Amino acid sequence: MSQTTLGDDELFGEAAAEMRDDVEEHLAATRAELPDADEVWETDADNVLGVLNGLRSALDVGEAEEHLRQAKKWYTMGERADAFEDAADLAAAIEDLDVLIETIRDAHDDVSDLTNAVPELRGSLEGLGEDEAEDGAEDEDEAEE
Repeated sequence: MSQTTLGDDELFGEAAAEMRDDVEEHLAATRAELPDADEVWETDADNVLGVLNGLRSALDVGEAEEHLRQAKKWYTMGERADAFEDAADLAAAIEDLDVLIETIRDAHDDVSDLTNAVPELRGSLEGLGEDEAEDGAEDEDEAEE
């Protein structure tokens, strides 16, 4: 084996280790950006709309998607270059985080829909109460005549 090949192998090994480190760092950054379980569960709101607004804010994934994208990019490069000896743990972590982020995004969308629907529902219910009060007043007026 020539000296150049040995040097190339060492460089490739270093590059592979750096790629794995990059993937792991981006996975850690992804996890750090995800909402804390207590933020999603606990609330200090006084009404339903406050709860929904707080939950919607808590379900923000921040830069998690971008960090996961970077992890996927470096993982894909490492896999295609056959740089990883065993990357099953990285693939599983990427998949788990991908599913979790999608679940959080779906929940965020559902909460956003409710945040828009609840005030409309309240307004409709209040309008219904006002209509009933007006109907009752009209019935009393008719009865007095």
